[in-house]
Amino acid sequence: MDTVKLTEIHETIKRFKTVIIAPHARPDGDCMGSAFGLKYILQATYPDKSVYVVGEETEYLKFLGTVDKIEDDVFKEALVIAVDTATKDRIADQRYAMGKYLIKMDHHILVDSYGDIEYVDTGRPAAALIILDLYQAFINEYVMTVKSAQALYTGTLTDTGRFKYSGVNGDTFRSVALLFDAGLQTHPIYQVLDTKTEALTRFKGYVLLNYEKTSHGVAYIKITEALRKKHDVSMEEASSLVNELSVFEDCPIWVLLSEYEENIVRARIRSKGPAINEVANAFDGGGHAMASGANLGTWENAERLLEALDQTAKNYTMEKDE
Repeated sequence: MDTVKLTEIHETIKRFKTVIIAPHARPDGDCMGSAFGLKYILQATYPDKSVYVVGEETEYLKFLGTVDKIEDDVFKEALVIAVDTATKDRIADQRYAMGKYLIKMDHHILVDSYGDIEYVDTGRPAAALIILDLYQAFINEYVMTVKSAQALYTGTLTDTGRFKYSGVNGDTFRSVALLFDAGLQTHPIYQVLDTKTEALTRFKGYVLLNYEKTSHGVAYIKITEALRKKHDVSMEEASSLVNELSVFEDCPIWVLLSEYEENIVRARIRSKGPAINEVANAFDGGGHAMASGANLGTWENAERLLEALDQTAKNYTMEKDE
């Protein structure tokens, strides 16, 4: 925890009457949990401030809050805080550039330095925990509401794979304990996250029956737009199945390849050993060593990605056997 920079962020927040929190495009649980968790803390602490979350919405996270629709003029004298967003081109609302001051709060490997204040802690397995660091540093000033706690727990829960991923340590749980101290009830969160439609459950069966593997154990599934429509699942629902391929003993890397609008292909890449972020970087992506994404554009590029990941898996297996 960098208390000097957290103090700088805290003092900056106090100076502005308007704060706009900006998650990344195609939002996940951590970026929305971080955004709404911070919003509710600031609203409860500074009732005279106008605090907004802008960007895109995702159906399964609507229980955390509703994204605000604001005019361009609101940005002009505002402090903008980008959360869980490694590169500025991924900020969902590109009007962030109209703001007066920009703070970046993130936990991804640094590939794009931006912001008037840049706070990046790759040791935190979720961006929500960085918001909790800010809260803890000024715990006598900030007000943690039950809604804040719910959002920050959701962010932490989803980005740590329910506390299973590497990076989870004692500090993770000490931070989460603060949420329970604030009155957090976890049952409503699990109830939402564990509920799946029958269509998605059937599609999960399709994924497990139709995945493929490269010669060195990279498991992958290709999800086309036509396939999604046939099975009546949204892109959001289909993408949620990425970790269904994580259970195989001989698969150190797994990939979910999705066809988006205008036939654009993107990849969600996960690993249980070899670092994959450098491969993702080479394909217009990035992220963590064990969890990354890539913007491939075409299925031809998807094949090249699989070849690169297969080589990564091969090298990893050889190193383990030495």
